[in-house]
Amino acid sequence: MEIKITSLEHIDQAAQTFLAAVDLRDARRNVLAFYGKMGAGKTTFVKALCQALGVDDVVNSPTFAIVNEYDSAVLQSPIYHFDFYRIKTLDEAYNIGTDDYFYSGHPCFIEWPELIEPLLPETALRVEIEEQPDGTRLVRF
Repeated sequence: MEIKITSLEHIDQAAQTFLAAVDLRDARRNVLAFYGKMGAGKTTFVKALCQALGVDDVVNSPTFAIVNEYDSAVLQSPIYHFDFYRIKTLDEAYNIGTDDYFYSGHPCFIEWPELIEPLLPETALRVEIEEQPDGTRLVRF
């Protein structure tokens, strides 16, 4: 499936469309791996998803913390948001307990998953965000 985000004013609608197509309550498909170049809009899209899921916390990229936990009023569960940009080795990622998070049954939103691909569950949903020449973004999954 493909969703086009024409501007930041339409990102909330894109997030709703995305969430309608993805069943985050299905523990077998709630690990989402967001691929895209620096500045493609991964964090911005995750923020929109969290807002649509009733997260009241400030949603930031966990670049230094590696993982942030948010409470979803809609799902009545935590959401885990990862940023593996600064991870140097698979062991480093594994040692923070990625298995515990990925197989917890709770949604996991992962930025820079290409750095830890061997640790991802086979059922992880690949989400690609690509900036187009006109500044719009395409979200493919």
